[in-house]
Amino acid sequence: MSTEAETLHAGALEASSAAQTNAAADTIIAALRTVYDPEIPVNVYDLGLIYRIEARAHGLVEVDMTLTAPGCPVADHILNAVRKAVHDVAGVAGVKVNLVFDPPWDKSKMSDEAKLELGFI
Repeated sequence: MSTEAETLHAGALEASSAAQTNAAADTIIAALRTVYDPEIPVNVYDLGLIYRIEARAHGLVEVDMTLTAPGCPVADHILNAVRKAVHDVAGVAGVKVNLVFDPPWDKSKMSDEAKLELGFI
């Protein structure tokens, strides 16, 4: 049977782990905000092109992302830039970027800041 002190310690460890996870996610998001679609003056995160970021064991990070159009002529450039930006984050040992088109991207996925920047609001 666990003691109250053990339970509190376990709770503190969980909170610490959650705080570290949130800090890592914030750092990765900040890195993604440095990557721009060369055809649109807004970063890929605020454009809503990043669908999922998942930290895995051993410093691996998996990112699901899309493009504004399936035939994007700069797709390779954007994917490589995303991969590099995430890989450059401290503690990240490897990055896997999955290009997905489901659900399809549309303007509703953009942040309010991106919509304002592009004159949609």
